[in-house]
Amino acid sequence: MIRILDIAFKDLLQLMRDFKTFMFLLLMPILFTFLFGYAFGGFGGNSDSRLPVGYLSQDNHWVTDSLHDLFSESDLISLRENVFLSPADLEQQVANGDLAAAIIVPHGYGRDVLKNRTDLRLIVIADTSSTAWTSVEAELLRITSRLDGAVRTATIIERIDSERMPFHYAFEKTLDAWNDPPIAVTETKSPAVAKVSDSGAALAHTAPGMILQFAIAGLLTAAQIIVTERKTRTLQRLLTTSTRRIDVALGHFLAIFLLLFTQFAILIVFGQVILKVDYFRVPEATVLVAVSAALCISALGLLIGFAAQSEEQAITFSLIPMFVFSGLGGAWVPLEVTGATFHAIGHVSPVAWGMDGFENIVARGLGFESVLLPSAALLGYALLFFSLAVWRLYASEEK
Repeated sequence: MIRILDIAFKDLLQLMRDFKTFMFLLLMPILFTFLFGYAFGGFGGNSDSRLPVGYLSQDNHWVTDSLHDLFSESDLISLRENVFLSPADLEQQVANGDLAAAIIVPHGYGRDVLKNRTDLRLIVIADTSSTAWTSVEAELLRITSRLDGAVRTATIIERIDSERMPFHYAFEKTLDAWNDPPIAVTETKSPAVAKVSDSGAALAHTAPGMILQFAIAGLLTAAQIIVTERKTRTLQRLLTTSTRRIDVALGHFLAIFLLLFTQFAILIVFGQVILKVDYFRVPEATVLVAVSAALCISALGLLIGFAAQSEEQAITFSLIPMFVFSGLGGAWVPLEVTGATFHAIGHVSPVAWGMDGFENIVARGLGFESVLLPSAALLGYALLFFSLAVWRLYASEEK
């Protein structure tokens, strides 16, 4: 154990001598978080006092698009559309009080409205005992009645004079006639308004993504230390003592882990305090994901250090995983918007599991149990990378 700590301490001293590199690994994720945050509207602010209502459309129809537009123009409710959320997630958000209600548009809804059928109806998730529900319910009835009335009116007009008043024209004109409604609705402010921020959704994705990406970038310096140790024959001399190869691997692994976990901790605190990304909503879950991710990336750094034959190879082997794993894993663009196939392929990357863990807490509003699977996947990758690194160390020293 003492030998492991000695090797780790030696590596940390070498890493801290290059203090500029360590600061670079802190400043770059902060800079890119701001850059991506601005690009995706993460600093737009939110002064909206309307009732937050989740919205998920499973139907691709122009009538459904018109319904969405009517909801978007409402003075009472504000749609919260988040590509990360499933119906179960919306239900959990409503139960937590983060949303006043949630609307799910089922597949085929627009077609049924046109055919004047009632087989499919909007799925509404709400706490009917809340004071906000009365207002939300009235608004839902008003908007759906307006849509249904426009369809019925356009159908009748088309039957009378289809050449002068085709269906779509009559439909749009009927909707426009409702711009000055005869009934005014009094707005009620829900406590959930203060909890939900549209701009926060962008940062809730960008901040964890940059943390994970630049954690992999930090392997560059750590891997170079291991390569230099082998090139200067320091490792070979060390192995002539009673120090075992596994002690060497664990010592280097511990040093990289401590470096990365320190980087994670600083950036998480920065994100919580400055960017208002709510990592501390379930602090024990955030710590578990951070530790699992740091262990996984540390094992990857150990593998790179033992696999690289030169400093140039260490640079290449560090940069390629950073870009490939980050791109595939959704650090730049959420996997939820890429389609089911790419979403599945993306989870080959450990970054995808790290993103799932962090986003389950800061974006999806889920609890501790939601990070258990992502953390287990990250630990599985850590075991795989560490095993390959140890195998590489034994193989190289036997030559």
